[in-house]
Amino acid sequence: MLKNLIDSLPGKVKPTLGASLALAAVCAAPLAQAQAQAQPTSSRIGFVYTERLMTDSKMAKSADAKLAAEFSKRQKAVEEMVGKYKQTSEKFDAEAANLSELDRTRRARELYNMQKDVERMQREFQEDLQQRKNEERAAIAQKAYKLVEQVAEQEKLDAVLVEAAWVSPRVDITDKILKLLDK
Repeated sequence: MLKNLIDSLPGKVKPTLGASLALAAVCAAPLAQAQAQAQPTSSRIGFVYTERLMTDSKMAKSADAKLAAEFSKRQKAVEEMVGKYKQTSEKFDAEAANLSELDRTRRARELYNMQKDVERMQREFQEDLQQRKNEERAAIAQKAYKLVEQVAEQEKLDAVLVEAAWVSPRVDITDKILKLLDK
């Protein structure tokens, strides 16, 4: 099209390279405008603070209370065992100088075994508690992600982010998800 336009000019009036580029830009402008109108002008993005869903929702608070009730007896038993170990250790430290070599070795071995039992008990408690927390969080996450998908479809969002360096409050949909999660 541009070549035909240039060729149609009288022989002595052949444009320079700059004039050709200017003419091309003038001809291309309506084409670019039509193409821009045919494509969507912008994408819609949402953002969710997943950690808030895991701590602020009624579901999360209920899970925390359930876990506290479920593990309170074991936690108390661990604390009692730690207290007993400390008392035994302090008593041994105070009496060690007055004990025979045989008694000192025997009690040191007992204390060592008690320490290993305390450490094992604490480790098992923490592992079990963490596993149950993960199970509860997974249930919350599963429900939350379904709700995020619902809200994204309703609001015609192209993407929902869960991690970002900075987020404008106008794209934050966390409160909407919290309200739906708490129903």
